[in-house]
Amino acid sequence: MAKIRAGQGILRRKPIERIDDPAAEAAAGEEQRLTRTLGLTQLTAIGVGGIIGAGIFTLAGTVANGTAGPAVLISFLIAGVASAAAAFSYAEFAGLIPKAGSAYTYGYAVLGELVGWLIGWDLLLEYTAIVAVVAIGISGYFNFLLGETGAQLPAWMLGAPGTGEGHRVDLFAAVLCLLIAYLLTLGIKNAARFETVVVVLKVLVVLVVIVVGFFHIKTANYRPFFPFGVSGAFTGAATVFFAVFGYDAMSTAAEESKDAQRHMPKAILYSLAISMVLYVLACLVLTGMQNYKEVDPESGFSTAFKSVGLGGLADVIAVGAIIGILTVMFTFMLGVTRVWFSMSRDGLLPKWFAKTHPTRHVPTRVTWIVGFASALIAGFLPIGEAAELTNIGILLAFVVVCVAVIVLRYRRPDLPRSFRTPGMPVVPAIGVVFSIWLITFLQWQTWVRFAVWFLIGLVVYFGYSYRRSELAGSADRPAGTPPAGPRG
Repeated sequence: MAKIRAGQGILRRKPIERIDDPAAEAAAGEEQRLTRTLGLTQLTAIGVGGIIGAGIFTLAGTVANGTAGPAVLISFLIAGVASAAAAFSYAEFAGLIPKAGSAYTYGYAVLGELVGWLIGWDLLLEYTAIVAVVAIGISGYFNFLLGETGAQLPAWMLGAPGTGEGHRVDLFAAVLCLLIAYLLTLGIKNAARFETVVVVLKVLVVLVVIVVGFFHIKTANYRPFFPFGVSGAFTGAATVFFAVFGYDAMSTAAEESKDAQRHMPKAILYSLAISMVLYVLACLVLTGMQNYKEVDPESGFSTAFKSVGLGGLADVIAVGAIIGILTVMFTFMLGVTRVWFSMSRDGLLPKWFAKTHPTRHVPTRVTWIVGFASALIAGFLPIGEAAELTNIGILLAFVVVCVAVIVLRYRRPDLPRSFRTPGMPVVPAIGVVFSIWLITFLQWQTWVRFAVWFLIGLVVYFGYSYRRSELAGSADRPAGTPPAGPRG
């Protein structure tokens, strides 16, 4: 009998009606409340900021040169279709459950507490690692930009992997992480305003590169279009897939949207659509300006513009990469803090983390902890080791959300949905299959790190979260009785 109770316990689901219950939100009090201030434009900007990063300037060249050739744009289209399958599922949930937490909250409501916990626990590591990875990348771009002017950052400010001298502390990357944390503690309205301005600047830089590059396209460079075969385009899709998500982190801000049920689904789809158009046009320009064999895998656009006598645009591209990375850091740090906040508010982590600032209504405690954690990763780990922490968890979150949207559609077809995933169940099934396929490309070391983190998570769950969960307490309360005061 004890085993049955345990099984029911770890599979208990948070009722969807309770998740977005205004009475429950009021009972939680001001200290656990987020402010609804984000409109459609700001949400879309956060999504675009998370999707378009340095990948548009570096990843396209890498795949074009050694994997797909001019068919790199097909790689992006394939990855975009697969990502869209998951995006539709996120959009349906964002309109149905407009609360902070994203995949964690969706999994908790549909597949049970243990699944929700594991996805939330996983995203805490994945999103934090992404912030650190892009911070490391931006210090390299900034040093490149200074190098073009004859200056350099002091050696003690940059990590130095692979030099034979060990890895120096990347102080520049660490400070960037703390800067983004500071911006997020200023309040979501001010932080989102900054993000929107920077995203507009980034998109303008990308458009300049596309428009100027268009006049230097030579159609002969597109032949052969599939130099590595059609399989090369699919292999390239597995690589560039990691450049076409980010809306998942943006969806964690649903609780801070003015009208989440209407705006969140649109923002998710708009941000992916805008980003895909820019990615495809950029690939078309890159492989049209230069033969794929001559494209530099590390700085494709820089070398392409230099080859046609426009070396000055290399600096513009470096600036665009720096701006792009800043917005990625913002989106994913926002994501991890909201997931952590939601898990704490649900009692799965100590309630102390769910306290918000009395006037700014943002989880400042969690934000600073994430800021320092990402700063430590960025400062002390080489970019390759940090990057290995970022892939598997996002893909598993996609699997959970796509499966959950199918299960909920058939379990609760009566729920009011402001957006419905088309092609049910085929479209979300495509998201599941493609995500699992991409997981098979990951190295065994990634699986080992992932397994260790999951084991730690299980210890925390059964040692603390299982008993402290709000649902564990509600099982002993009569219906309609408000939750007890904070525990932990």
